[in-house]
Amino acid sequence: MATQDFLVELGTEELPPKALKTLSEAFTQGIVNGLDTAGITYGAVESFGAPRRLAVRIRDLADAQPDKAVERRGPAVKAAFDDAGNPTRALTGFATSQGVTPDQLDTLETDKGAWVIYRTIEQGKQTVDLLPELIEQSLAGLPIPKRMRWGAHRTEFVRPVHWVVLLFGNTIVDSPIMGLAPVNKTRGHRFHCPKSLIIPTPNDYEVVLKKEGWVIADFAERREKIKRGIKAIAEQQGQGKAVIDDDLLDEVTALNEWPVPLLGHFEERFLEVPPEALISSMKEHQKYFHVVDSQGRMLPLFITVANLESKDPAQVIAGNEKVIRPRLSDAAFFYQTDRKTRLEDRIEQLRPIVFQEKLGSLYDKSRRVAALASKIAGAIGSDPALAERAAMLAKTDLVTEMVLEFTDLQGIMGQYYARHDKEHEDVAQALNEQYMPRFAGDQLPATMTGCAVAIADRLDSLVGLFGIGQPPSGTRDPFALRRASLGVLRIIIERNLPLDLQTCCEWAAENFQQLTTEAPATAVVDYMLERFRAHYDEQGIGAEVYLAVHARRPTRPLDFDQRVRAVEAFRQMPESQALAAANKRVSNILTKQGGDQVINTVNPGLLQDDAEKALADMVEQQASRVLPLFEQGDYGAALASLATLRQPVDRFFEDVMVMADDEAVRNNRLALLTQLRNLFLRVADISLLPAAS
Repeated sequence: MATQDFLVELGTEELPPKALKTLSEAFTQGIVNGLDTAGITYGAVESFGAPRRLAVRIRDLADAQPDKAVERRGPAVKAAFDDAGNPTRALTGFATSQGVTPDQLDTLETDKGAWVIYRTIEQGKQTVDLLPELIEQSLAGLPIPKRMRWGAHRTEFVRPVHWVVLLFGNTIVDSPIMGLAPVNKTRGHRFHCPKSLIIPTPNDYEVVLKKEGWVIADFAERREKIKRGIKAIAEQQGQGKAVIDDDLLDEVTALNEWPVPLLGHFEERFLEVPPEALISSMKEHQKYFHVVDSQGRMLPLFITVANLESKDPAQVIAGNEKVIRPRLSDAAFFYQTDRKTRLEDRIEQLRPIVFQEKLGSLYDKSRRVAALASKIAGAIGSDPALAERAAMLAKTDLVTEMVLEFTDLQGIMGQYYARHDKEHEDVAQALNEQYMPRFAGDQLPATMTGCAVAIADRLDSLVGLFGIGQPPSGTRDPFALRRASLGVLRIIIERNLPLDLQTCCEWAAENFQQLTTEAPATAVVDYMLERFRAHYDEQGIGAEVYLAVHARRPTRPLDFDQRVRAVEAFRQMPESQALAAANKRVSNILTKQGGDQVINTVNPGLLQDDAEKALADMVEQQASRVLPLFEQGDYGAALASLATLRQPVDRFFEDVMVMADDEAVRNNRLALLTQLRNLFLRVADISLLPAAS
């Protein structure tokens, strides 16, 4: 089968920079999925994404679908012919529907009888006939929240589309895309090359754009060029080092077709402002990269990336310096103004700010969180007074000028202002740490005061919203309660905090008077324990391990985690599958005999068989050995010890009839099995693990 390289390019107005990479990847994947579904073979796939274009090149694309054998079943042979052997109406009707005569049909013998079948070869469609629909389907499936129309066009896209390149080899695929007739002409840089450029073949695409059009079409190539340029400029400043945020780098890459990094300066007096404020101003508004020295201290420098190669770069730099100066002046003014008012004097300003209509204002929330944080601090060996103070001040920086302008600085500015107010250092740090972890994998609070406030703030939201009947549902989670739950679990586990979720949630519920649902604390604990499932799945721990522990519903996250780690280690042992099967069998037997109603006291005098005596001895020995381990939370050592029960358990089930005719003997054996099962249940329900087949 012949092959050709294929190219599609969609030329647009400037695409949303934060979405460009995602759109490019989705466009490529959509086309690839379409080809796979159609059964068309192809070689390497390459994506291109720039501010004004999305493109995909596919190497060695087959010129047609492969032919495929088709087999269609008709009536049964006994219904296809009459007694004289002539075709029935059922047979002639089937043959006509396939466009053949009865004598062109075959028969197929199966275990359910013989059938008339039609066999043929279905010729594959030409690739050029299928491509337009595949491209349109890919475009329709792009993750675009809101599409737009332009001019008199009825088509919709994220930005107006002005041209389409569609080449199969050196041939233009003449079928409209997005209402436009495809061509073999692209457009160069808006300023350096504002004209059309011919693309002779797909292989020439990025070469023509780069050499003639001043456009680097490859996103990854453009990104690497920007990164190298930024680093080189910073290193030319002696001890300077550019801080390159990956998200910002992606955004800047999406903003530039021909990137040229340039170094600018700002006045040193602005370094008196907290660096986070300067960085936020430069990064969010101007898309600048900041520079630090060898000690990580910010330098009065920034690096911008121009989308053209200027004949007078000094003018471009001067323009950027002129733009950033008022931004930094605003930040300096806000910082100076905010420090004139102490944080504690801003507490009253929280009264009018609604947290949630039924749960009151941020002032009300601060009082609740302060009471809860105090109790949590006491439970983890921290200072309750410091936790209460930090919680009362926690939201006050939200009403400062700086945070009103730069919302991403909440907590960060609170820490600076608290230090200026001479608050205790733990209190100051807690104002920032209350938001940790801000995202998956983020750092955790370093202080116990910060841990107490961070946990209290999240539990107050969880219990309050569950308590008024507004838990998360489906994809709707406006208060980010899923993230809050995972944050609490991470803090407790990774900081080794001896907290019980049930107790903490009940403490939180005591601070509300307006809750309407029954037992909100229990509902929140159940919800949070469910979050463990995804937490362990990300770590490669199977769902069966989580379910085995969850069945026991331990409400101390640290204890839950220790059990999971122990069960995961136990699952790797050769004895685990047999013991899981035995536990499952024991569980089924005991459930049929009354479950928890079965007594667990064994009478040695009623033990008859050697196998049950041996098991009873081993269970007694293991109980004395592992019960202290359970009390210490050393579940791993306990399960490793219990693994030695495999042989006596296997022998018991081979040699002993549990359901003996003698009721006393039967009940005694059930009691022995209850003791056996209860040992494992001190950790998890092992019967839920995969059993030996």
